[in-house]
Order: sequence, then structure tokens, then C-alpha cells
Amino acid sequence: MSHQTVFERFSDAVHRRGDAPFLQVLDETARIYAIPAGEVSYAEMGERVGRWAKRFAGAGYGAGHRVGLLLQNRPVYLEIWLALNSLGASVVPINPDLRLAELEYLAAHSEMILAIVLPERADEVRQAATNAGLTLPVISPGDTLPEATLPASGGVNLGSSTECALLYTSGTTGQPKGCILSNEYFLHSGDWYETTGGYISLRKDCERMLTPLPVFHMNAMAVSVMAMITVGGCIILLDRFHPRSWWQSVRESRATVVHYLGVMPSMLSGAEPSPADRDHSVRFGFGAGVDKKLHEPFEQRFGFPLIEAWAMTETGSGGVICAFEEPRKTGTSCFGRAEPDVEVRVVDDAGHDVEGDAPGELLVRRAGDNPRYGFFSGYLKNRQATDEVWEGGWFHTGDIVSRDADGSFHFIDRKKNVIRRSGENIAAVEVETILNRHPDIRMTAAAATPDETRGDEVAVVIVLGAGDGSAGKAEEIVQWALDQMAYYKVPGWVSFVPELPLTATQKILRGKVKDLVADLMARGEFHDTRALKRRRV
Repeated sequence: MSHQTVFERFSDAVHRRGDAPFLQVLDETARIYAIPAGEVSYAEMGERVGRWAKRFAGAGYGAGHRVGLLLQNRPVYLEIWLALNSLGASVVPINPDLRLAELEYLAAHSEMILAIVLPERADEVRQAATNAGLTLPVISPGDTLPEATLPASGGVNLGSSTECALLYTSGTTGQPKGCILSNEYFLHSGDWYETTGGYISLRKDCERMLTPLPVFHMNAMAVSVMAMITVGGCIILLDRFHPRSWWQSVRESRATVVHYLGVMPSMLSGAEPSPADRDHSVRFGFGAGVDKKLHEPFEQRFGFPLIEAWAMTETGSGGVICAFEEPRKTGTSCFGRAEPDVEVRVVDDAGHDVEGDAPGELLVRRAGDNPRYGFFSGYLKNRQATDEVWEGGWFHTGDIVSRDADGSFHFIDRKKNVIRRSGENIAAVEVETILNRHPDIRMTAAAATPDETRGDEVAVVIVLGAGDGSAGKAEEIVQWALDQMAYYKVPGWVSFVPELPLTATQKILRGKVKDLVADLMARGEFHDTRALKRRRV
């Protein structure tokens, strides 16, 4: 059956799978979220989605509308997303770690006409909307649904090109960019996972996929959920990764597949070996960023392969590269070879193809008549950035890689000025923009500094306009920042300096900032504020 929307594929799975499990909520997750534990069948989820769709349609929601969702990894997130998709409306997944300044931008830029959020976050989101000058209804799932403030687009034929979601990703220009993702983007992600084969072969009607990754990111939303809908499997969404109870969750869920980020294998490898290390049903793990020193030891200890892959929100599965077959070259930061459907170049700073295994920027596109098939549809309200990233008909990833003799790719570094902490992309300019609002800060520069556990950590050098450069001042600034931005973006290291390296036009010299951070770190002139970085409810 040919599907044009995510809802159509889900609806087909409901009719085919009926009482088979679509979703499982584990006991631990149920306690944390204060929701019922247990399995939800395809039929039951279909009924829930239908009830939501009826409510939304009755209140006038439909094509052309966007609805913000701040609901964590709860089942209601999937219910609302699928219901809105059936009506042609798009969702704007909201990272629960975002704070006031970030929420202001997101609400205004996305043009969402409704936000459905957790009760404990409603007042903050309302305040953000007010600060942005918006009249935005903000409700919780149990509240009365307000009438749509704008009419839905009439006479629209819903299809594969219809917007399904708007996901925000960090960039290098300060504010996050809104990636427009179509139904085609999501459908292809499911198709790719179903058909790729090799180490990541998915079996029909029996897989159970466990992921601790958030559904406001493309991995869980477009890859994990769509894979299970496509093959009729069961998705198990954790609230987040809990190292101490991870294997209990794996066993309780009877997971056959797990998704991971690099920090997870590192944490799990640090636990004492146990006779129960292989007491599970996992056939493979799928993810990215595993520490190359731990890759092979992890597989030998726990008894299943960790399959590394490369993708971005912008590329979706249209440009994915994955080490799904041998040679996987574990221990070398290898993420596989490009499939025939994906064309790849590795270029130098001048845009010329590099020779041999020389490092260069990775460029990708879809082979065939449509080079953007399966990719994002563009950046919302930013045609210039969209054109730039597709310069010359190739998607410019900003990632530096090398390619060996058999075509295997190895990740080296990021060309863009992005700090990547525990799988989260953090734009240095965004951190600086928010910190510069602090009344005592005259100027700030942010950069990555290596962290054994997180990959990168956020380091900032600050020029004060008032106050001293004490540890107490660093702590006060970090505590203030925790109310302004997601906790993971908050500085983990703070140093105070009399001046920053600037150009003649007073722009930050990024290369020299990185050198300055390394020098100050070597001299012990940073205040360690990592222990203050905690999620706030």
C-alpha cells in the first residue's frame, strides 16, 4: 500500500496489527511520569488518536497550522502528533530543557497557534509568549481545547510533501534554525530502516525497540517510531537514559533493538562486569559516537554489535551513511560506506575533491532525479541559509571526515562552530547571546573543551562590566543562566578575562578563542561549574 502521510501508514498498521503491542510504558517510566504502565495495542492507540483528531477537527485545526508540543516522551505526544497529522497540521516538538529566552524565540519564529505543554511548564510558556508579544493559547492535555485562532487552509490535498513537523536544530548564526520536515521525510526513514538489512535487519511484526532518546529529536521521532510503525513492531520510550537501571529496562521490555548515543556505552562500560551482562534479547544497537576505544570491548562484553551511523536533522535518512555490514572497522570512528542511493563527496575549503584519505568536508545528496529526496524541505523563513547549505546541488554537512581505500568513512571533527555535548548540538553564538544579557557581563565567547564523559563541554571566557572574577561570581552567572537556557547549554567551565580576541570590526576571532580556552585550561584558570548543570523542573 502506498502511503502519503505518516497517519496513513499508522492507520494501515492499526488495521493489520490490531491487538498487537504498539507501545510499552515500563514501570520506571510510569513512576517518573505518573502515568499507567503496560502495553498499548495498535488498536487502542488508533482509538486514542481518533479521539484527539475529532477534538482538533471540531475546534478548527487543520492544514497550515502548527502546534507546539512540550510533553517529553509520554504516549500522549504520539497520540497528538498522529492526530494532527491526519488533519494536515504540523507539530513543533519542544525540548523540555529550553528556558524562557529560548522559548520566546521558538514560539515567535515557528508561528505556532497553540502550545500543548506539561502543566508544570504552562506558566513559563505563557510568559515566554507574552514576552514575545504573542497571543498564544497554552494548554495541557487535560484542558479544554480552544478554538483555532486562524482558519485552516482550505482545499489542500494532503500528501508526501505536506509539512509533518518543524524541528529546531542549532546552527552557527546564533539562533536555532527551524527544519521543515515533510511526510516524505518520515516515511522514508521508516522505509530505509525496514529495507537496509545487514546488521540492522528488522523482522516483520516482532521487533521491540527500546530508546531513551527524546522524541523532540529526529532519531527517536523519525527513525525509531517510524521504523516500528513500518514493520509493525513495539516502541518502548524511556524518559531518558538511566545507567543504573538500563539493563533492567532492557530485560523488562524484552527489547530486541536498542538505540544509543556515544555517552551511553561509555557509562555502561564503567559498571562492574556481571554474569548477567548477556542476559538480554538485544540483537543490535543503533546509534552514533561510541568511544572508539570502547567499541569492540563493549560488543565482546555485552554480546551484540553497536552499529554506527551518520545523519543530521537536515539529511534525515535520505543521506544517511551506516556501517550496517562488514567491514565495520570498530575502534576507528568508522560510520560505514555510502549506499548506491546516496552520492558523496569529500572536499577541501576551496570546494575541490580531496585525494586519497585526506580529510575534508562531507557533502551528500540523493542519487537520481531528486537530490533532496528524504532530506528536510528547508529552513523556515531562511531561504538564504537553505540555499547556502545546498550550494552547488550538494548538501554541505559541516563535518570533517576521511575516506579510506574501500570507501569507508571516518569521522574526524566538526567544521562548524558547534559544541556537541552528549549528543546535543550547541551553537556557541546562541550561548553568548543569552549570557550577554546578564547585567554584569560586557562580552562573552564560548567554545568547546574536551570532556571524557560528554565528548565536549561548554567553556566560556567572560569580560565583566561589573563584579569580580571569583568562583562565587562564576556560580552566580551559571545559576542565572539555568533559568535562561537549557541546562546542557549552560557553561561547565567559566574563566574571566580582561579582553577577548576580536577583529577590527569587533567580531570574535573563533580560532583564537579556542586557543585561549586551551591555554587558560592548561594554566588552571577556569572555574569548574559542571556540578551545577542540572535539569530544572
